[in-house]
Amino acid sequence: MFSGLNNFIKYILPKRLFYRALIIVAAPTIILQLIITIVFYDSIWIKSNKHITRSLVNQLKTIEEVYQNDKTNLDFFTDSYKNNFNFEIGINQEIFPNDSGERRFSPMDRSLRRELKSAFGNNNYWFNTFKFKNAVEIKIRSRNDVIEFLVPKEMVSASSVRLFLLWTTLPSIVLIIIALIFLKNQTKPLVKLAKAAERFGKGDYVNDFRASGSQEIRKAAFEFDRMAKRINRHLNQRAEMLSGISHDLRTPLTRLKLQLAMLDQKDVSEKMSKDIDEMEKMLNDYLQFAKTQAQENTTTINLYNLLRSIKKDFDSDKIFLNDNSTAIELKGRPTALKRSFENIIQNSLTYGNTVHLDIQKGNKRALVIIEDDGPGIPEEQYKNVFKPFFRLDKSRSLNQSGVGLGLAIVEDIINSHGGNIQLSKSRYNGLQVKVSLPF
Repeated sequence: MFSGLNNFIKYILPKRLFYRALIIVAAPTIILQLIITIVFYDSIWIKSNKHITRSLVNQLKTIEEVYQNDKTNLDFFTDSYKNNFNFEIGINQEIFPNDSGERRFSPMDRSLRRELKSAFGNNNYWFNTFKFKNAVEIKIRSRNDVIEFLVPKEMVSASSVRLFLLWTTLPSIVLIIIALIFLKNQTKPLVKLAKAAERFGKGDYVNDFRASGSQEIRKAAFEFDRMAKRINRHLNQRAEMLSGISHDLRTPLTRLKLQLAMLDQKDVSEKMSKDIDEMEKMLNDYLQFAKTQAQENTTTINLYNLLRSIKKDFDSDKIFLNDNSTAIELKGRPTALKRSFENIIQNSLTYGNTVHLDIQKGNKRALVIIEDDGPGIPEEQYKNVFKPFFRLDKSRSLNQSGVGLGLAIVEDIINSHGGNIQLSKSRYNGLQVKVSLPF
């Protein structure tokens, strides 16, 4: 039971820290306000209002009895009440109203109805509390006559309730506003830290990040900054090391190519050249995989223009870019994204006769869909092809003449941009690669 209640609370609670903290601050204030209002309403206002209403109805009863006993002095009687109690009295023989002028859920109307019913009985009274702003209209049936009263509202309801509610509500509102300002200032550093972490996770620099807020938040931000600098230093060192390894390995490979070119045995030299070319490609794949996190500044990228540029670079009539594709711009590393899409398209060109490119807009995400009409990939191998050094031995390999790093590189780049990649069967019975990126 407790587990279900806990899950329900987690479900209804806001996801953001700001709103959760606001509930913690505002909820007790609102509950306390309700308790004070209910206690006041029940113990003070209702009783006070009951006495006021009963006093008024007693006066109306007295007026009605006096009128029945002495109708000759009506003018004097009316003027006396107008001067002393500030309410109007009129007599007429009009038809008594059939419609109810009272409000069903008004506490003032409920109290007045109860007292009038007790004094005059059913169907012998009528009143309206909202027709006039500062007065209440009351009609009493007295034998063949109808006595009309226009009574000030303060004689019907205690006016102190409005003042009380004002003085209890205003401080609560002020406290909640202060809490809003305070919580905004407290959660702002956390939001900045989260955005900086997100940017860093996507490969962007966070040199402009400055720690702020409470001591705990400052400490977390300081440690994040230290971590980011250590990781950047490690990446720079790795890039320099790989650059040196690349240079050291390429030099002997180049010498071997020159020596093979001088051999008289062409058959042997051609075979060995192919082996050297494959070694060079393997080396490039290793270096490319290791350098996917290489430092590259993020910038605004137009996906449609990027795919159009890739299509132009391939210069192939097999590639078809949907002209109705949605033009979407996002933040990212253009060289890395271009490399990832080139890897996918190159694979599609290798195994398919046609490649179809499209861009669609999802929920705050851009969808780049690449489809071909090749042999496809078995569904049970969808997850495996993203593993480094994995190669398909049957109908299709995404890393032909390579070491199995093609899609591993692609997935690493896409993930570093906060996206994901999915494989499925295409409309052309080949492979569909769907890349989802936030914008």
